[in-house]
Amino acid sequence: SQVSFEEESQNPPAVGHWKPLMPSKGDKEEPESGCQDAGGVHEPQSTEQLNVSRLRSSSVEIREKGSEFLRDELHKAQKELKLKDKECERLSKVREQLEQELEELTASLFEEAHKMVREANTKQAAAEKQLREARGKIDMLQAEVTALKTLVITSTPSSPNRELHPQLQSPSKAGFRKGHGRNKSTSSAMVSAASQNVPPEPVSRECREVDSILFAEFQAWKESPTLDKSCSFLDRIYREDVRPCLDFTKQELSELVRVAVEQNTLTIEPVASQAVPMGKVAAEECGGPKKCALSGLPRTCKHRIMLGDSGNYYYISPSCRARITAVCNFFTYIRYIQQGLVRQDVELMYWEVMRLRREMSLAKLGFYPSEM
Repeated sequence: SQVSFEEESQNPPAVGHWKPLMPSKGDKEEPESGCQDAGGVHEPQSTEQLNVSRLRSSSVEIREKGSEFLRDELHKAQKELKLKDKECERLSKVREQLEQELEELTASLFEEAHKMVREANTKQAAAEKQLREARGKIDMLQAEVTALKTLVITSTPSSPNRELHPQLQSPSKAGFRKGHGRNKSTSSAMVSAASQNVPPEPVSRECREVDSILFAEFQAWKESPTLDKSCSFLDRIYREDVRPCLDFTKQELSELVRVAVEQNTLTIEPVASQAVPMGKVAAEECGGPKKCALSGLPRTCKHRIMLGDSGNYYYISPSCRARITAVCNFFTYIRYIQQGLVRQDVELMYWEVMRLRREMSLAKLGFYPSEM
């Protein structure tokens, strides 16, 4: 057993395999018994101690090599960790750069979208402004056409309109009109003859006084003219003149007429000698040459109206025509003021408005020219 132990001590175990340093109890007892049998020889015991010391030194060497190996592995792991940290840092920078580029791209897209929306809104506002201007011009032209129609219609052979036929005016007035110059001797002779033949007419002077409340309302409206009925100026005229003047027996048709007058879509024309189809509306609602559609009374109707492009005609009496015409003349004049076509003093415009209001009041009361 001692020989085998010495052989094992001379051949140290491989790295990673550990051998017990101290023998078990059975192993100790055997050498002791062997030593006793050998007669107390101390040489094997010293050899055993030498082998133990060798085993201890080999175990220390193994531990040092193991720790060195572990240190190398730790250094390698630390290097790999540093490389991975650098890679993570690089990837984080790439991600931040991509996020920044994405934010810049999103901001540029939003800015471009807002710019396009602003340009579209600007173009839409310009188009709406042009549309309003075009509609205003159309309204002005329609009002002029309506006024010309009114002048032409009121001029008949039995009662000609002297504004359309200047040659029918008195020589004293006709001589001073532009574009109608005459020889001085001829005009003076005509004037003297006219003064001898025509008796002098009494001159009636009309006294006028500006109402402070009405004038203040008109001035406030003139600063920013509008057709909105909510302003105090138009609200008063609607309550006192427009609605009463267009308040006929046939309430439903009266409301349609009022809306058409406000929108400038009402057409008045003389009744033709031959019958004209009335469209889809019943004949009782449209009236006829002998019945007014607005009042429902039997009257001789010389004119008829059409509301917008409906194609339906309504026969109206001279009194109803005078009331509608008076309101149309008022709206035409305030549209001219709104569009800046009236170049007069504020007070002159005010008195023209008052004159148009007086015409509406007289028409409401039943006064109208005989040529209607």
